[in-house]
Amino acid sequence: MIISPEKFDAVLFDLDGVLTMTMGIHASCWKQMFDAYLMERAERLGEEFRPFDIATDYKPYVDGRLRYDGVRAFLASRGIALPEGDPGDGPARETVCGLGNRKDLLVHKVIAMDGVKVLEGSLALVNKVRSQGLLTAVVSASKNCEAILAAAGIRELFDCVVDGTVAARLGLPGKPSPDTFLEAARSLGVAPRRAVVVEDAISGVQAGRAGEFGLVIGVDHHDDKLSLLENGASLVVEDLAEILDTKT
Repeated sequence: MIISPEKFDAVLFDLDGVLTMTMGIHASCWKQMFDAYLMERAERLGEEFRPFDIATDYKPYVDGRLRYDGVRAFLASRGIALPEGDPGDGPARETVCGLGNRKDLLVHKVIAMDGVKVLEGSLALVNKVRSQGLLTAVVSASKNCEAILAAAGIRELFDCVVDGTVAARLGLPGKPSPDTFLEAARSLGVAPRRAVVVEDAISGVQAGRAGEFGLVIGVDHHDDKLSLLENGASLVVEDLAEILDTKT
């Protein structure tokens, strides 16, 4: 297998789209939140209503980013600048934090009702590398990461979690900056060159490359193989079970 204890000491997994299929939950909640805000704003200011388009807006502006970074990036693409606000802002506040918190409430409601789907090929890879003695971590922009891992019943499979809550506490910039991945490697006591990054987002593979990790694996769910390779992935698979069959 390409991931072996001779070459690596740890594997750092993204959460959404890599370990769990919560991407659809996040995409629909982003759309619900932004569409409601944009409609209200258009009616109030006499502007044209242009809804959030999952096909064209999700990946470039919010996928893989810290929640408030995603709000800021998407609004900037529409020429909208809001006050930053405070992480304690209620969901009714017209601030970056307020809108981000509004989206977060929607995610919590959906997860509570529908649960979380775990990708079986990914779970097989996690169990395999752990059986070989490698350490594992989850590196996610989500502040819901711990709740999602618990809901999926897989939290005990990871030695370290660096999520949006940890990033906020430590003042770490989100992906495409490598800082959250580097923090996970530091927490595990491994050198970046001896760690593998597994990501499905363009911003995530960019972070893996920027951090000079030993191997960056892209997971392609949307025919993005070329983009993932161009932005930092060393190889790209559609299912992490494919890694179990690689010989070199």
